[in-house]
Amino acid sequence: MEFLLYNLLHPTLLSLVLAVIQLVAIYFVFRAIRTARTPQGAVGWVVFLIATPHFAVPAFLFFGHARYPGYIRMRRAMSEVIATLRHEGNKHANDPDIPSDSPLASRIYGFERLAGFPSVGGNATRLLIDGAATFEAIFEAIEAAQSYILVQFYTIRDDALGREMAARLKARAQAGVAVHVLYDSIGSSGLSNAFLQDLRDAGVDIRNFHALRQARGRFQVNFRNHRKIVIIDGNTGFLGGHNLGEEYLGHDKQLGAWRDTHLRIDGPAVAQLQLAFAEDWLWSSGDKLTLNWKPAPSGADRRILVMSTGPADRFETGSLYFSNAIGAATDRIWIASPYFVPDGDVLTALKLAALRGLDVRILLPEKRDHWLVWLAGHAYFDEVRRAGVKVLRFAEEEGFLHEKVLLIDNDFAAVGSHNLDNRSCRLNFESSALVFDSDFAAEVEAMLIADMARARPVKTRLDDMGFWLSNAALAARIFAPVL
Repeated sequence: MEFLLYNLLHPTLLSLVLAVIQLVAIYFVFRAIRTARTPQGAVGWVVFLIATPHFAVPAFLFFGHARYPGYIRMRRAMSEVIATLRHEGNKHANDPDIPSDSPLASRIYGFERLAGFPSVGGNATRLLIDGAATFEAIFEAIEAAQSYILVQFYTIRDDALGREMAARLKARAQAGVAVHVLYDSIGSSGLSNAFLQDLRDAGVDIRNFHALRQARGRFQVNFRNHRKIVIIDGNTGFLGGHNLGEEYLGHDKQLGAWRDTHLRIDGPAVAQLQLAFAEDWLWSSGDKLTLNWKPAPSGADRRILVMSTGPADRFETGSLYFSNAIGAATDRIWIASPYFVPDGDVLTALKLAALRGLDVRILLPEKRDHWLVWLAGHAYFDEVRRAGVKVLRFAEEEGFLHEKVLLIDNDFAAVGSHNLDNRSCRLNFESSALVFDSDFAAEVEAMLIADMARARPVKTRLDDMGFWLSNAALAARIFAPVL
């Protein structure tokens, strides 16, 4: 790089540029020491910045941020809403069906402390398996909207499914229903201006999550809003693994059939899911929405807590979410995820659970949609398998597995957007619904048993997977903190 600069710049100017880069590198060294999540991460950045500042300074601009600046200050504007959710939740805080000294009660309490408000009863759930069922249910709910519709996807595509959603949203907007849509500019990078303008012309308020802070956050591409949320009138909510694109219906020729899971919720827990959207909307637009914060209880009585996490949280909430669930299990831990690049705490929790004799299973895809993440996952297989964790791969001929589902013992299951990787735990904004109900857990168990019947156990050691794969996996693991 210096040789190239010498040929392009006057020597005096070059010296000045190099001196500035060195000064910036030194400043970033102190930033890394103060903000890195782990001592190993701090050491890595310090060595990188000192040894090769010309490469490390640009890298730090994009990947060196540990928190999403400003978002936590923005949350103060939602304090009244959060107080309302706590007050409403406390009305349902004591459940006579859950003994206070039971493992489930202890687990719930830990999650409630993380989320900042209580779990709530009075909810109905509907497990939605794969894209056809998911979007049929979402479209049906949109048609019934009377007051407002909130839609948020990491990826929105200008394809047949995206245009069908757009047509339905435009129709409801023209009927007088307020429609607010959020998308992530990184996940929706291919979205055309014509698609956006067509929605706006019809009265749909659609915004890029990063838009308002673009001038401040143009280097922060490492932070993504990965949530997939639809809310109707504050009473009905959807969340899970599906984005808005034809591949989620299994129409991608390379990935083939798409195995994914979504969840419909009716009842008080929808307000907690709505809070995640409202905060993101306030961040992206500066506007505080007027919404229904007291949805009526449904006919069912499932206890739910919506766990929304992100890089603006006080704690590493995504990692603690997995660690709390794994650590409190007494019988089994089944996790389905498209990616397996766990952070150190989650990795340790999984191994300890297996060593305690629990039935620990990780269901992953054989197919890959992101090469580097897929490779890095292989570097963890031997380590967890030695502890007794069963690693299963959803067979390639069955399609691509993208669901994000957690099942603990016989009374707790979660569906949402959290992947079992560092990005979901630390860098992305995510939301999952934690359902504390044995009947729902039985539904999830039946679904996962069917998925595992289409999977194969991993039995081959990494060293026996071939020279290129084994070494590429170990190299990819180096990038685990941002995968």
